[in-house]
Amino acid sequence: MGQNNPLSYRDAGVDIDAGDRLVENIKPFAKRTMRPEVLSGIGGFGGLVEISKKYREPVLVSGTDGVGTKLKLAFELDRHDTVGIDLVGMSVNDILVQGAEPLFFLDYFACGKLNVEAATEVIKGIALGCEQSGCALIGGETAEMPGMYPVGEYDLAGFAVGVVEKSQIITGDNIKPGDTVLGLASNGAHSNGYSLVRKIIERSHPDLNALFDGERTLADCIMAPTRIYVKPLLALMQTLTVKGMAHITGGGLLENIPRVLPQNVVAVLDGKSWHTPKLFDWLREQGNVAQQEMYRTFNCGIGMIVVVDKNDADTALNQLKAAGETAWAIGTIQARAGDEVQTRVQ
Repeated sequence: MGQNNPLSYRDAGVDIDAGDRLVENIKPFAKRTMRPEVLSGIGGFGGLVEISKKYREPVLVSGTDGVGTKLKLAFELDRHDTVGIDLVGMSVNDILVQGAEPLFFLDYFACGKLNVEAATEVIKGIALGCEQSGCALIGGETAEMPGMYPVGEYDLAGFAVGVVEKSQIITGDNIKPGDTVLGLASNGAHSNGYSLVRKIIERSHPDLNALFDGERTLADCIMAPTRIYVKPLLALMQTLTVKGMAHITGGGLLENIPRVLPQNVVAVLDGKSWHTPKLFDWLREQGNVAQQEMYRTFNCGIGMIVVVDKNDADTALNQLKAAGETAWAIGTIQARAGDEVQTRVQ
């Protein structure tokens, strides 16, 4: 090509038409997530959302996250349908623990060259996660950046905004010795610890397409999306006093539960009180990972912790099970002796 030949954006590696096709593809999926508070759909420069009049002192709660190196496995397996659910789950579960109802979500999808089919699958997953959490997908950004990402790869980020009545914010401040710790089952590793998961796969060279857990392959188990706990837990908050919640993300059980505990208590968990999915046993054995390292890296089968008064524990468990959750009483809150660690699994 001569130096003076006319250049277009497409010559530079950016396909505006592909971006337009993607927006058209995802409009019907985004439309299904709309809430009455949303005043504008996708396509504008900004999304407009009003706050419901049911709140007297509304407080906005926000959270942002990505999917991490689980994306690397999505690229290798050419499976793009679940990582969007992970993206939403990471943020909406985080804001939920402070009592917030998710209102809206925005995503950021960045790639070197836009693959419209793969991007559509990803954003369909984002819309599905928004449906599961009752959260409106009101906009996002698709960035095609030649030279920034290897061919076939992309990055994902997103954030959720929710609202809670000021008097109803869950802080964990009133957690006291004698309270019961409930655990809600995870779908698997969700979106955390995947750098270690990938290292273990690298070392053990498993057949990812072999049957592993009943009818599912190892790839199915590894790519299972983050469970979204929003609807059953918002309903539980209407029934009884939820004293504290912890979303079990990076840092596993040991690092996340202390984030919601007052300084004078510890959570003591019984490691035999819940069902640990086969995936975690496989990771521990194949990677020769110490059990405490497992608890510090992965959710080990518990995706969300809920602390309630011991007198409310049975009611809470029954309601959660009726809502389709698998849940157990997995521990108790005890007085803290000195500066001991605030979560123990025994």
